[in-house]
Amino acid sequence: MKLYQIDYDLRKKRDYASLYERIRSYGTYCRALESTWIINTHQTAVQIRDHLAAAMDKDDGLLVTLMAGEAAWIGLGSEISNWLKQQLERKAA
Repeated sequence: MKLYQIDYDLRKKRDYASLYERIRSYGTYCRALESTWIINTHQTAVQIRDHLAAAMDKDDGLLVTLMAGEAAWIGLGSEISNWLKQQLERKAA
């Protein structure tokens, strides 16, 4: 499985519930920041983009990025930090 970072900007309609439902459907996820989630999946970035875009408007922004085992952060809290460390260690193994 691969670890992806999802960043979004819902601009006008802001239907967060539909987007969050689609993100949570991946099962292994973490909401790292207000508009940033991290998921673990077998899908490709394009597949994730297409799945999430179905819950977004044409004027919204979405970025799906593969995480490759190295990351740095500050101010995310211990629960999120521990989840990220665990997921990244699995990728390195």
